[in-house]
Amino acid sequence: MAEILVLVEHDAGDVKKVTLELLTKARDLGEPSAVFIGPGYATAESVLKEYGAAKAYVTDAEDIASYVGGAADVLAQLVQSAQPAAVLTAATPVARETAARAALRTGSGMLTDIVDIEDGFVARQDVFGGATIVRSVVTSGTPFLCVRGNSFEAHAAPAETVREDVTVELTDAVKAAKVVDRVSEVKSGRPELTEASIIVSGGRGMGSGENFTIVEELADALGGAVGASRAATDAGWYPHQLQIGQTGKTVSPQLYVAVGISGAIQHRAGMQTSKTIVAINKDSEAPIFELADFGVVGDLFTVVPALTQEVRTRSPR
Repeated sequence: MAEILVLVEHDAGDVKKVTLELLTKARDLGEPSAVFIGPGYATAESVLKEYGAAKAYVTDAEDIASYVGGAADVLAQLVQSAQPAAVLTAATPVARETAARAALRTGSGMLTDIVDIEDGFVARQDVFGGATIVRSVVTSGTPFLCVRGNSFEAHAAPAETVREDVTVELTDAVKAAKVVDRVSEVKSGRPELTEASIIVSGGRGMGSGENFTIVEELADALGGAVGASRAATDAGWYPHQLQIGQTGKTVSPQLYVAVGISGAIQHRAGMQTSKTIVAINKDSEAPIFELADFGVVGDLFTVVPALTQEVRTRSPR
């Protein structure tokens, strides 16, 4: 069975959900091997075993992660030595750069923003907000495929993961660009947006950034994360890193509550695979209602606080 390399997204060994999705998909395509770069493998090992990594290539030297191109050197060396059928990474900024550098060094092609991978490593991409589906293949070298998070469901399939340590001698060119500082983002206490099972999002209908407290209160009552539409983030009402949509993050929670969001195709592309969608909007003709499982036509400033109070009454937090 062909070996598939999966670049592990992690925070000091805390494996991200997107990696579990990639391991699940890799099992359909061949035999998944995790590529773990940086410290924390002891923390990640049990999770990688649970999700079927047959092998784990580990480079846990601190200095590798200190260089911008260090991970790319590791990945390029593994492609040349292991000769995998494909390399799967998340479509995050860091993973895309790593894949691009490694693909260049190995004479390979790369595709990004993928939402599905079919037999023969045919990559599917949804463009123009999902209005057009593009199917592409890499025609040179080893396919490097960067997949958007929440494109697949993660399913456990325990395996006995064999660890193989990898040593890489960094080139002078790689050492020319070094990470000199890392600043941890201040956490709100809410779940990570792309990994949350419940998300409450606000849109243009919120009217201002101050009004997002209504969305936050409902999210906190439900134990969920907070997101926003592009209209809201472009207006400066909420941080851009919490934007959901084609040019933002792709989410697929169990419950998605859209508050004051019209449901333009750009936003729908980022949340339409949510299991249950609830829309609250005063415009009964809003496109979001075409997608919603449950819809409430009404003033969000009346409906949402009442809903929050009811949630708190039934399930106090």
